[in-house]
Amino acid sequence: MHVTGNCLCGHITYTATIDPDRVAICHCNDCQVHSGSAYGVVAGIVDQQFDLLTGQLKTYTKTAESGRTRVLSFCPNCGTRIHAHTPGNPDAFFGLRVGTITQRAQLTPKSQVWCGSALPWTANLGVIPAHQQQTT
Repeated sequence: MHVTGNCLCGHITYTATIDPDRVAICHCNDCQVHSGSAYGVVAGIVDQQFDLLTGQLKTYTKTAESGRTRVLSFCPNCGTRIHAHTPGNPDAFFGLRVGTITQRAQLTPKSQVWCGSALPWTANLGVIPAHQQQTT
């Protein structure tokens, strides 16, 4: 599936080809901390088909919980995380952050990973009161 996307401030824009069957919720501690949330949602990029149209990404290299070296890419202006990949390994998962994809409403996660570190309340979000907009 061909997608387009951008960071929060618009400095970074891109096109990519993703596999909609490889959209996953990641509950690892790194995703929790880096996203500032309970989990990250990523889409697998097909055959390294990611094209940066505008801007220049800043990177941070980290050893992930899996033991793999992961390069995290983000906007140097607003900090929006764009993708992560394993350098030198084109077969490793290249994950594009779903929140940055324009077509994100079409991308339902197909799996969850690193569930051992999932926050307990994420198992049933339906019991938490929901509002269409912020109420306070």
